[in-house]
Amino acid sequence: MRYRLFGPTGLRVSELFLGAMRFQSVAQARPIVDRYADAGGNMIDTADAYGASEDIVGEVLAGRRDRFVLASKYTLSRDSTDINATGNHRKNLRLALESSLRRLRTDYLDVYWVHYWERHTPIEETLRALDDAVRAGQILYAGISDAPAWLVARGNTLAEWRDWSGFAGLQVPYSLLQRDIERELLPMAEAFGMTVAAWAPLAHGKLSKPAGPEADDHERAVLDAVQQVAKELDVTPSQVALAWTRVHSRAVHPLVGANSPEQLADNLAAIDLDLPPDAVRRLESATAFELGFPHSFITPDLLDPDRIEGRSIWNQTA
Repeated sequence: MRYRLFGPTGLRVSELFLGAMRFQSVAQARPIVDRYADAGGNMIDTADAYGASEDIVGEVLAGRRDRFVLASKYTLSRDSTDINATGNHRKNLRLALESSLRRLRTDYLDVYWVHYWERHTPIEETLRALDDAVRAGQILYAGISDAPAWLVARGNTLAEWRDWSGFAGLQVPYSLLQRDIERELLPMAEAFGMTVAAWAPLAHGKLSKPAGPEADDHERAVLDAVQQVAKELDVTPSQVALAWTRVHSRAVHPLVGANSPEQLADNLAAIDLDLPPDAVRRLESATAFELGFPHSFITPDLLDPDRIEGRSIWNQTA
């Protein structure tokens, strides 16, 4: 396992993150966490909305919590009978954080994610509340999940101006079946030096097995390409799909969930897999992904010196 810095901070995190959403019991989770730790993994990600996950993680990490980079999230409803037990506002942040700390049996979180953008709370309020939690020592770094690029960029710019703790990490879905972040979110994260935690890198398991009868034409093309590359390289489809998520940016860390130590071991092997350029080309050709406007409009030839000096399209007259 190799390590990278978490966003623009000095915190070291492993190349592959372990998601705890699938944890159902301590007996199930402990050998998975042990296998991950033995491989050098140190980043465990959970959320207050993941059922008993926080309680399970808290018990599994008892006595060794400080050796891990522990992350949780807030935003989703904690109590369906309380209108303020959801959202990104200060009240929910404070109560959700205190509850997560109790369940995780710790007095601080290394990373605290805003779970998603809920459109009602001003980003200034959320950032200031996160900064207060950083200054109080309850969290060390802040991150944001499932939000538009313009909002994250605005938030980090405000944080720079006002000397608040900004978002060091971004958590978003990314896989061969969902490449949307390449349009705006991934370039934005790279511009701010943020770490990108890629959730659902196996598209909820679809990329780990052959296409079934329920697959549409697009899914079938991608899944068939993954299967073919895996066979040629003598690796598993999961390893191919996970390795691909790291092709375009060093900022990306696949966030994997596992039901067993054996499944995790298969995923961990993807770290050492370097996909040949031809394999990458065939995989991406199958996705039929297009960046769209403005990327398809702002082409490199518009910056050609010959066009800028005297023959630029901007200087042409009818």
